[in-house]
Amino acid sequence: MSSAIIEGARKQGRTLLTEIEAKQVLEEAGVPVSPARLATTKEAAAKVADELGYPIVLKIVSQQITHKSDVGGVALGLGSSAEVAAAFDRIVASAKKAVPDATIDGVAVQRMEKQGIEVIIGMTTDPQFGPVLMFGLGGVMVEILKDVAFRVVPIDARDARQMIDEIKGKPLLDGYRGSEPADIGKLQELLLKVSAFVEAHPEVAELDLNPVFAYKDGAKAVDARIVLN
Repeated sequence: MSSAIIEGARKQGRTLLTEIEAKQVLEEAGVPVSPARLATTKEAAAKVADELGYPIVLKIVSQQITHKSDVGGVALGLGSSAEVAAAFDRIVASAKKAVPDATIDGVAVQRMEKQGIEVIIGMTTDPQFGPVLMFGLGGVMVEILKDVAFRVVPIDARDARQMIDEIKGKPLLDGYRGSEPADIGKLQELLLKVSAFVEAHPEVAELDLNPVFAYKDGAKAVDARIVLN
């Protein structure tokens, strides 16, 4: 399925997968993600929310909008179908106002996952070295602290562990001042799965999983972005 989704996007002349498509191809590769489903009307969004269970997150889906929060295209912690329907109209209107020329495909509906330690796993294509994998603290922290480690793809288990150990924020993952530690083994597995996915799909130019919630018993990517070359 992953190859079909990627090839379908390329045939349409698209270089950016939707978040829903990105999560589908990553889930097939064994990467734990918070699944998202597309809704094109507020009624459909409310129905999907009822099926997934609350609380719910809505995110605008548009090829022209990369940073959804910046245009008011995200609604968090929705607790009922009425809230979902109202939020659908609100974020669509906000996105259209912020980016008038954008084509709005609908909204992605997903469950709001339990908060964990936010980390980022990403990949960029270096002109000299090819695919390069990145790991660090996620969310807005990656932009502020730039606390990240890099390795050329493919990586092995030793590389994955070293990437985690190298970041200055490692004490947060070990359990800082009584907080729950992250499951380092699962983060290591996640890095290896992303590396294998990138190696298997040379048509992928960039990849971002941010944030990934790291828990004491696992990890889950709640947002995903894939750019094709």
